[in-house]
Amino acid sequence: MVQNTTPNNAQTDGQCRYVFVLVNEFTLLSFAGAVDALRIANRASGREIYDWVLLSEGGQPVTCSAGAVFQVDGDLGELKRDDIMVICSGVNVQSNCSQKLLNWLRREARRGVKIAGLCTASHIMAKAGLLTDKRATIHWENHDSFAEEFDDVELTKRVFVIDGSRMTAAGGTASMDLMLKLIAQQRGEEIANVVADQQIYTSIRTDRDSQRLSVPTRIGVRHPKLSEVIQRMEANIEEPISPSVLATEVGMSTRQLERLFRRYLNRSPKRYYMELRLQKARNLLMQTNMSVINVALACGFSSPSHFSKCYRSHYETTPYRERGSQSG
Repeated sequence: MVQNTTPNNAQTDGQCRYVFVLVNEFTLLSFAGAVDALRIANRASGREIYDWVLLSEGGQPVTCSAGAVFQVDGDLGELKRDDIMVICSGVNVQSNCSQKLLNWLRREARRGVKIAGLCTASHIMAKAGLLTDKRATIHWENHDSFAEEFDDVELTKRVFVIDGSRMTAAGGTASMDLMLKLIAQQRGEEIANVVADQQIYTSIRTDRDSQRLSVPTRIGVRHPKLSEVIQRMEANIEEPISPSVLATEVGMSTRQLERLFRRYLNRSPKRYYMELRLQKARNLLMQTNMSVINVALACGFSSPSHFSKCYRSHYETTPYRERGSQSG
């Protein structure tokens, strides 16, 4: 049961309205976590401290990435100055980002509306010029492509970022972290804690938390030197470092490094590094309009032919065919 709670530091004046803008193929979890936090906050307060509406381009029903269809309350019209807009996006963000949406976002931003983006909506915000010279985050899978396209944005790997009137959350449960932060600011920590408890959310993250698991957790191996080498690999994709230099940097011989990778990851350091570079290349091919040659260079391949050969060996298709398969 939710207890009615009126914290000492809560706002008691007025109702705050959130405007959720649903973009085709938006991520259901991010949207649901955000809107449900507002519902629970109302219940915990014993009154309607939050209101929300759903909008879409043309006021048309929107299909999320899980296939469910959502009816909305209206088209992209003029908002109230004190509204908080939340753009909900997901897969295929480039193809789902229309000029009409971008123009509307720019207009509302000029009018002073606060704007948040969930999951890949950071891409839409950056495309509209709303994140220029600001800190932001985006889902880790889209991090590389975003960084290549928007070099005027200070991109982080945080769970969420609040920079003035612009807010971004990395997707998944990160939307809950952002909403809990906003509820705490607007209505007090006690209300936010009640919401978290009701969502069975026991580890509330802050804007200082990283969105990805640590390297030891991700690879299932807790060996400090192996983790350090992998971190260095991930940070040096465009200009790869040789295994011998990596070994020296962490204080071991090349042979020891080879044994470490064979024992824990069943592959050589060179092979593992190559897979990291090819994974980034595939993300860039599928998420950006970069030429195949520029993708190759961004992933440490000086020769397009060598890149194509390595890519075909790993993914059983060429970079050009991979790019072509996305156009349909």
